Amino acid sequence: MHAEDVDCDRSAVHVKPWRAGADAPFIQIDGITKRFGDVAAVNDVSLDIWKGEIFCLLGGSGCGKSTLLRMLAGFETPSAGTVRIDGQDMAGVPPNARPTNMMFQSYALFPHMSVENNVAYGLRREGLAKAVVADKVKDMLHLVQLDGLARRRPHQLSGGQRQRVALARSLVKKPKLLLLDEPLGALDKKLREETQFELMNIQDQLGITFIVVTHDQEEAMTLSTRIGVMDAGRIVQVGEPREIYEHPGSRFVADFIGTVNLFEGRVDVAAPDAMRVMTDVGPILVDPVQGLSARQEVAVAVRPEKMRLTRKQVDAANSLPATVQDYAYMGDITIYKLVLEGGRTLKVSVANGDGDGAPITWDEHVFVSFPTRAGVVLTA
Repeated sequence: MHAEDVDCDRSAVHVKPWRAGADAPFIQIDGITKRFGDVAAVNDVSLDIWKGEIFCLLGGSGCGKSTLLRMLAGFETPSAGTVRIDGQDMAGVPPNARPTNMMFQSYALFPHMSVENNVAYGLRREGLAKAVVADKVKDMLHLVQLDGLARRRPHQLSGGQRQRVALARSLVKKPKLLLLDEPLGALDKKLREETQFELMNIQDQLGITFIVVTHDQEEAMTLSTRIGVMDAGRIVQVGEPREIYEHPGSRFVADFIGTVNLFEGRVDVAAPDAMRVMTDVGPILVDPVQGLSARQEVAVAVRPEKMRLTRKQVDAANSLPATVQDYAYMGDITIYKLVLEGGRTLKVSVANGDGDGAPITWDEHVFVSFPTRAGVVLTA
């Protein structure tokens, strides 16, 4: 094992089996397709997920992520392909016989039941002794920080508390795999951010594999060990959050994850030390990329935070004159919308407090620059 295969996550050291290749995948999805009439909601998806991961399926509405989740749960039958969970083929296995549980976006709590009865419902259906059920429910409510609320009804709880009840009910039977469909979508931004870290801590304590469906890029970046980006029923890229953000594999991924400036162009000179791309804003220099040839059509992606904004031109590989059209002060950063000489607009984010002078403001003539390493060359 190499040093890069181990990360320090909170207080524990976690091995990344998708890098090390030591363990067999816990979930193996092979060529899964789901058709509704002539429409392929999920189209020939193959994916491996390892035990203990928080794997996020990320994509826009209608991309097929929830349909894929429902096939894992057994609520939808694949039109083609196979799903194996912990070595077992799931073909023909009904939802209640799978080692899975699912937390729905609506939470689906029983309104006439108390919190403790909602959480205990699945255990009681299994016929467990009352004392065993009571202990398990008490432990789970403690885990999700709902001590003292056991007798309340769902309508007496906040949105965040209802979300925790749904999570406790999903986890109390200790499934091998928990499927979460937009689990934080009903929460406000601040509570959603707090709950993301709580979810990570709970998953870390229990060691249960999570698969989370979300359209929220920040949520996926925060929660996941890896992300599978979906578009039009297909997985277009799988990787760790940093890999997906820093090294997108296509224009779609670069544009979908975060904010990006895309410069369309053609390779002009491919040299060992640097590569020049002729773009719609002039020549851009990037680090060399193997396998590209002169006149090949590419795009150069540059993240706003990797650009520098100055009043005077600096000695940089890439420096472009621009005018400030607008800006938004966000507290920790300011986001600038710039107009280049040819009319092209760019976005640049600047950390507040970095400069000693007065902040750059509307209509100022400035220079935006970035190093060669900031540009990611995309061929797809």
